[in-house]
Amino acid sequence: MTSQVRGMRQEDREAVLSMMREFYASPAVYTCGSEEIFCRDIDACLSGSPYLEGFVIESENEIAGYAMIAKSFSTEFGKPCIWIEDLYLKEAYRARGLGNLFFDYLTARYTDCIFRLEVEDENESAIRLYEKRGFTVLPYKEMKAE
Repeated sequence: MTSQVRGMRQEDREAVLSMMREFYASPAVYTCGSEEIFCRDIDACLSGSPYLEGFVIESENEIAGYAMIAKSFSTEFGKPCIWIEDLYLKEAYRARGLGNLFFDYLTARYTDCIFRLEVEDENESAIRLYEKRGFTVLPYKEMKAE
C-alpha cells in the first residue's frame, strides 16, 4: 500500500471541506463548527499562515484524510508547541496505519517540539492511537473567551 502525507493544496479544498463537515458533525468533536469557520481554516492553510498548516493523508493516490496543526510556543515546557487541531481519516481508511504515518511525518518534520491535542472520551480508538504514540492526559480544564 502506497501512502503519504503531504501539504494541503488548492485542489484539495472540496475534499477537505467535505471531511471537515463529517468530522465536526461526529461525537469526536465538542463543537459543530460552521461552513464559514471551515472555509477560513482551509484558507489559512492554503495562504501560508504562520499559525495554521494543513495536510492531506493519501492512500493509493486517494485522499484518505486530513490534518491541521497550529503552531505556538509553550512557556510551560520551554519549547515550540504543535497543536494537532484536526486529524480525520475516512472510515474506510481507519486502522490501516495512516494515523501512525501522520505522527511519523509530524515528528520527523517538527523536532524538539511538544505535541498537544484534545480528544473526546468517546473517541476510544483515537485515544488508543495517541497513547501508543506517547501522549498522556494532562489534568487541565480548558477555558475560552471570544
